[in-house]
Amino acid sequence: MKDNYHFVAISGSLRNKSYNTMVLKAAQKLAPANIAIEQILITDVPMYNFDLHEKILPESVEKISTAIKTADALIIVTPEYNYSIPGALKNVIDFLSKHPAKPFDKKAVGIISASPSLLGGVRAQYHLRQILVAVNAMSMNVPEVVITEVNKKFDENGNLTDEKTKEFLEKFIVALADHSSILSSEVLIE
Repeated sequence: MKDNYHFVAISGSLRNKSYNTMVLKAAQKLAPANIAIEQILITDVPMYNFDLHEKILPESVEKISTAIKTADALIIVTPEYNYSIPGALKNVIDFLSKHPAKPFDKKAVGIISASPSLLGGVRAQYHLRQILVAVNAMSMNVPEVVITEVNKKFDENGNLTDEKTKEFLEKFIVALADHSSILSSEVLIE
């Protein structure tokens, strides 16, 4: 295992007071001292269109690609929209799938879903796992973090108050570091 890790994280929601972004912020606070989690924003990514990348990719896509490629792991926190992931998140993945640097290739990815529903976005998480297979991302299988009734787990200032959720997030972050280390050692062996 490495001494220090740098993760990047994407919230699949564009909403200003998104619970998924609150979960991402909580993960940043709960991360051990040796794991830094940097949020990358997807708000500036235009709608995918082959004409936009025929010669050069948009700058916003280049920044996200570089951030993912150079990170030890990627965390995606997503809500569920109509049994799937939000269009904005799918759009970013579509753009990055065409990037010559292949930022997702063999990248350790941890997925979190959060929803006010009793299912916690589990269908979106399952769908996201299917999508990530197409870009050869190495999604961590366990622990799964599916946050149900997320609207009851934060205070009015956006602070996570639910102790069980905090425990899950802490275990998830450490497990993702382990997952990243295993994948890094396998790449070095090749």
